[in-house]
Amino acid sequence: MTGHDNFHSTAVAWLKIVLPLLALAILSTLFLVSRTIDPSDAIPFAEVDIADRIREPRLTSPTWAGVTDDGAALTIAADEARPQQATGAGASAAALIVDLKTPDGARTQLVAARGLLDTKLNTLLVEGGVTITTSSGYALQTEAMTTALDRTSLVSETAVAGQGPAGDLTAGAMEITQMHDGSGSYVLVLKNGVKLLYQPPEQ
Repeated sequence: MTGHDNFHSTAVAWLKIVLPLLALAILSTLFLVSRTIDPSDAIPFAEVDIADRIREPRLTSPTWAGVTDDGAALTIAADEARPQQATGAGASAAALIVDLKTPDGARTQLVAARGLLDTKLNTLLVEGGVTITTSSGYALQTEAMTTALDRTSLVSETAVAGQGPAGDLTAGAMEITQMHDGSGSYVLVLKNGVKLLYQPPEQ
């Protein structure tokens, strides 16, 4: 019985030495055969990206927010914006969303393919197909629209078409602005040959 105990104790003692050494050998082998990562693999791509950014500087997913003189909250977001290097007076942008929230609680949103910010005129021209939606129930399309940055003024001098609360409509131009009667109200004005196809509400 004593001999068996001695053999067991000796085996346990040897295992305590051999097993850690075996584990260390396995780990060493893993490190030796693992693929070495070459940091220089990514350098050509980084250099190309940096060179492109230096040549054509741009911002990705920029957002601009401010408040107009009449208290409306104006937010402009784009997928990408590039400074106008030739004039130094603004930036061009792609895939824009313009949100205007007036103090009376109304909201107007413009979605456009591209835009041009003019810091001298304090305006944003959006074009390339503009979708206009308002909280009052209008869903309109036009080719281009100019938004003032310092006051509530959204103006389209191109043909407008879409749907309103009363039905389908077309017009030669439109404007969203604050009334000048001191009431603080905001209005959407359609002009230049307005046509409305009235659709009575369903009973």
